[in-house]
Amino acid sequence: MRRLHLAGSAALGIVVGAVLFNAPQALADLPVIDPASILEETGILNVLQTISTVENDVKSGINSIFGALGDNSFGTVQQLLQEGFTQTSNYLKGQIGAIQQITDASNTAMSQFRLAVRDAQIRDEHTPSPAACVALDGGVGTQSAAVNAFGMYQALAATHDLRGEAGPSMPSYYGTAQGVASNAANHVALYCDANDQAAGLCSNGQSNPKADADQRFSSLFGSGTYPDQPSVVAAKDYAINLIEPAAPGALRGDQLASIAGQDAAMRRRSYNARMSLAQSFVDQAIALQTSSVPLTATQQQYLSNLGLPAQQNGSLYQVMQIEAERRISDVSWASWMQSAPPASVEREIAIELAQTNYLLWQTFKVALQTGTISATQLAQTAEHDFMPTVRMPAPAMTSAN
Repeated sequence: MRRLHLAGSAALGIVVGAVLFNAPQALADLPVIDPASILEETGILNVLQTISTVENDVKSGINSIFGALGDNSFGTVQQLLQEGFTQTSNYLKGQIGAIQQITDASNTAMSQFRLAVRDAQIRDEHTPSPAACVALDGGVGTQSAAVNAFGMYQALAATHDLRGEAGPSMPSYYGTAQGVASNAANHVALYCDANDQAAGLCSNGQSNPKADADQRFSSLFGSGTYPDQPSVVAAKDYAINLIEPAAPGALRGDQLASIAGQDAAMRRRSYNARMSLAQSFVDQAIALQTSSVPLTATQQQYLSNLGLPAQQNGSLYQVMQIEAERRISDVSWASWMQSAPPASVEREIAIELAQTNYLLWQTFKVALQTGTISATQLAQTAEHDFMPTVRMPAPAMTSAN
């Protein structure tokens, strides 16, 4: 009976709704859905009711989550959560600020360090090193020694040229015999040896430390710098005995007036030119080794490191030798090179290149002179070997027409 009552009520409702809302006619094939029945049949309604019950328990009663968190003695849960989140946020802000300060301090310290490194680089690039100053002192000393050596060479060459030409007040002016006597007297006075002593030629009758120094090669090339004036004189006398011990007598007066005299004068001028070339070349070797400039402290220390006698002055030959050799054998220079900054090393390389150019220029000058000597020897040999095939009569000097 209850089901019939419900069905009748439903039918009456449909009819009333159709009349009031002008609803379209229901079709028999359309499905009829009951949401409440679906929720109940599937169990979803029970799930929704459980969720609603849990929500009510959370909001109020003994099972309330807010009640589980406390009795609000220190404030409500909302206030405490807000204060907690605010404090956590402040901690994060402080941590970030500290990290920023640490980063700023690190950047500042690194900037100062890089600035200091750059300042050191600028200092090294613009400040001359002690080694550069030493090299400059050596270069100035070398050039000064070169000027002094050139003056010494000119003095020696002028004297030897007058001697070879048998000029007035020179040995051999009155003949070769005068030149021979002058050479013998000079040997006995300065370089008397045991044979001279046995012959009774030596006036002092004692041993001579420079015996025969006028005929020994060591007198010309010794220690690089002649230690005293007698050593310079010994080198000069060795060069004289080496090139021209006694010059031929000079052509004077009526000897030059005749045809034969003019021919002899021509040959004598050629002879003098060749002797001047040979003698001047040796004179340059003497001038190179004559003491002419004070040695720097570094150069003196280098000689001491080699165990050589200490000396205050040096020659151009020795100065160039020291400046070249100390860069390959001096311990002080090698230790400086190991610790020198790149800019100083580059300066040292430039200085050594300049020194190389200087030595090459000196070599070039010597090559020109040795080439001249070779050309002279060739010409003299060709002149000596030139012999006419037959004796030719004098040509007739008649007019061509």
